[in-house]
Amino acid sequence: MTKLVKKKKKKNYYFTQDHEDAIVEYAQIEDVKRRTELYIDFIEPVFEELINNIIYTFKFQDLPNVDSLKNECKIWVTTILDKFDPEKGSAAFAFFTVVIKNWFIAQVKTRKKKLQTETSYEDIQELLEHQLIVENEYETSREHREYITFLKQEIDSWDKGCRKNVLGHNDIKVIHALQDLFDRADSIEIFNKKAIYLHIRELTGLNTKQITRSIKKLHPRYEKFKKGWISGEFES
Repeated sequence: MTKLVKKKKKKNYYFTQDHEDAIVEYAQIEDVKRRTELYIDFIEPVFEELINNIIYTFKFQDLPNVDSLKNECKIWVTTILDKFDPEKGSAAFAFFTVVIKNWFIAQVKTRKKKLQTETSYEDIQELLEHQLIVENEYETSREHREYITFLKQEIDSWDKGCRKNVLGHNDIKVIHALQDLFDRADSIEIFNKKAIYLHIRELTGLNTKQITRSIKKLHPRYEKFKKGWISGEFES
């Protein structure tokens, strides 16, 4: 009879006890300087390794813009670092493995179902593409410069509308983020719809649903502006 040999469980060599201890300490302290040291020296490098390992283990590498998603996932996981509670009996490695895996599963489901957030990416891109994607033929175009000028003025009028309580507090945050992107368009490089979305999230501090809700409310205003531009309502 052939003797069955039990397979040895593959050891994890990159997530050591030092990394485990660093995450536990980070979650238990509030000192910003010490947290920064722990994050730079231990936590960020091991999160990058863990994310890469999960992507290839569970075959998430076929997701579009996977490099952008890696960075987005790392930022998101960082925001919940202090939520880890070792008293609940779970090791940091096991806890964040599950968290990261579920985050990527959610990305897969989002793309399969073509949720409304996909449309919001399109809306944001349409608002900004003329300004953020620089092409020589547009740089010298008077029509393009006028379009941007009037669009900036239009967005400023949305801001005034928000101040009159036509829209809400979160909406004004999104509008300010759009204004900031326009103002700094020459000094930033954003060529990806989801990178633009992530940039707005960082500027506003809002979550995905909140930004999506505001973009949905602002989009009819942009459509009205665009129709007016096409019909020649705006004059320099």
